[in-house]
Amino acid sequence: MRLVLILLAALSAGSAAARCRNMTFEAVPYSVCEAHRGDDLRLFLNGPSGPFGGFDAVQTDLSRQGLTLGFAMNAGMFKPDLSPVGLYVENGKTLTPIVTSDGPGNFGLLPNGVFCIGTQFAVIEARLFAESKPACRFASQSGPMLVIAGSEHPSFKANSTSMHIRNGVGVSADGKTAWFVIANSPVNFDSFARLFRDGLGAPNALYFDGSVSRLYAPELGRPGTGFDIGPIVGLVMPKAGT
Repeated sequence: MRLVLILLAALSAGSAAARCRNMTFEAVPYSVCEAHRGDDLRLFLNGPSGPFGGFDAVQTDLSRQGLTLGFAMNAGMFKPDLSPVGLYVENGKTLTPIVTSDGPGNFGLLPNGVFCIGTQFAVIEARLFAESKPACRFASQSGPMLVIAGSEHPSFKANSTSMHIRNGVGVSADGKTAWFVIANSPVNFDSFARLFRDGLGAPNALYFDGSVSRLYAPELGRPGTGFDIGPIVGLVMPKAGT
């Protein structure tokens, strides 16, 4: 019996750790990390002394609580002071309001959307979100939407020459799985959207950013170093040995 329990614990621990993988879709390499309903998935913005700005500061803060990051990535566009451009909700409290008007840049390329962490995961078009006001423990607005109810954003062009390292999130139809993806070589919006829709089967997906895109994934050997970033999404797990 004791041996069975040990084996079950080992299998459970392995399953919890195996959250990130590399994959290729249409000859483009990507890194994909998964979160599942019931996971301790959170958004992070400010620490004890101001904006976290990166994964190391989040790790330091979590370590004091006996916790660590399983994986993490930047989770929405931000201003020079690292504050969110659009809606940001943390622990049920709205820190910045939703933006529903169009505007310059990718964020203003409507429809944009909101990634919501509630009883399940959701990616919701921003104006629909503002009307329906779903309950989110955490939420981050970004844009543009990549996939909307199974269709690509109408502004995307297959022959676009705007190529960047991009990252974003897609959610399964049942809301039980969220996929966090970063391209490992430059892609345009059309290719990136197809990865979520056709490669992962996400009916709704949201663009987080490009150029400053970062992923912390120790099981893939990715430390996530680089530019300072604003909102961060991360899977929180018990620290080994605690």
